[in-house]
Amino acid sequence: MTQPWIKICGLSTAEAIRAAAEAGVQAMGFVFHAASPRNVSVAEGSALQREVPEGIERVAVFLHPSQALVDAVIEAVRPDWVQTDAEDLARLRLPSSQRVLPVVRSGLLAPVPLPARLLLESARSGSGEQADWSEAARLAAQVEIVLAGGLDATNVAKAIRLVRPFGVDVSSGVESGRGVKDPALIRIFVAAARAAYARLAG
Repeated sequence: MTQPWIKICGLSTAEAIRAAAEAGVQAMGFVFHAASPRNVSVAEGSALQREVPEGIERVAVFLHPSQALVDAVIEAVRPDWVQTDAEDLARLRLPSSQRVLPVVRSGLLAPVPLPARLLLESARSGSGEQADWSEAARLAAQVEIVLAGGLDATNVAKAIRLVRPFGVDVSSGVESGRGVKDPALIRIFVAAARAAYARLAG
């Protein structure tokens, strides 16, 4: 298996960014959705992304955003990836060079044709609700799946073994309080995920 793609989502402090970088993640997500406890403003996102070390991908995460918000974030943050529900991407106008990570939610029809890479999430992002791993495994046999939804250090190894996803994405599972990232939990989660991927490769 190639290098696993491990993403910590909903980062909002420099301390959490440093912890994620030191743990060895491949991507960091910044949430631009006012209703989320992990929401950051465009200005905050611009400042935070400058804390991300070179070589780690920056993901701008949305949920049913306006075109104006997406435009502002792309201009200020210049994310490597734009992540939002697949239905959102169908109506948004994005630069031709912008890479996108469509979100598909458990129990809903996946887009046809399937994108080369997608994120499988539960019905409600950031809620700790687990995605359907059986559905994820079926999709992972066809395309690159980033598995999200209800993951933490206690279940990520089992998820990786059963689903064999291209990557994993965690948010609430590395928090000490709602929206508050815990550096220790970030390190523990990433170590557990990396060990699980190493066992697959072995």
